[in-house]
Amino acid sequence: MPSPDDIFNDFTLGEEERLSLDKHGHLLIPGLLTAETSERLINSLRQVTQWGKQAVKGHEPQRFSAEFDEYLASLINHPQMLMLARNILGEDIRYDHCVSLVRPAGTPAMPWHSHEYAEDDPGLGFIRIFFYISGFTSDDGGLKVVPGSHLYRDRAIGARTDDELREGWIAGKRHPETGEELKIEYLNAAPGSVIIMWTHAAHGVVARKLGSTTRYCVVYAYRNPGRTSDARWISAGFESRPPPGCAALMPLY
Repeated sequence: MPSPDDIFNDFTLGEEERLSLDKHGHLLIPGLLTAETSERLINSLRQVTQWGKQAVKGHEPQRFSAEFDEYLASLINHPQMLMLARNILGEDIRYDHCVSLVRPAGTPAMPWHSHEYAEDDPGLGFIRIFFYISGFTSDDGGLKVVPGSHLYRDRAIGARTDDELREGWIAGKRHPETGEELKIEYLNAAPGSVIIMWTHAAHGVVARKLGSTTRYCVVYAYRNPGRTSDARWISAGFESRPPPGCAALMPLY
């Protein structure tokens, strides 16, 4: 039974889960967020969306979300969040960014892409922790992935459509560990689900249907220090005056 301060329901990230993450590049944990956490996150993301109407270029609330909402900022070093991140990356980690991924009805699809970080050094890890407060279905704002793509550590994966990805980057590639042909997988996530993803994993997002509701989601990213990060969205002011207890997580190195 979670305590009032918990953001996650009871869950243990064990060896089986770590192996699955390392094999597939992502790990879906259904219903991990507590009901109270989900409610507070929706309120915070609505606030961030309002701030976005007054956005200053280079410091947009959508990209620097934790800098515009105290609750989002408080989760950067929440004990359960850090335990989850360190269970995967080890003790020496840095906060990289917190981004609002709210997708209202009618939001177009997001093309296929991957992200960069230490392509030449597998010892330096980078994960994104997605909080899918509203959940999603495979045909309505859903996340789509290519299991095993992260093992190529290719920052340049990109395609506008599924067919373009199949005929381009995927063509002829096999899972480096299993030897299976790489294939697109379309995920479904119950409300309150969390998805952990290695940064080099190929992924895209299905369009949100016109008659649908708003899909609330926020992503937190953590990494092992050692390289610069293109996605490190932390303002100088936030780094110099971080939330309580977060100072050690802020530096680049």
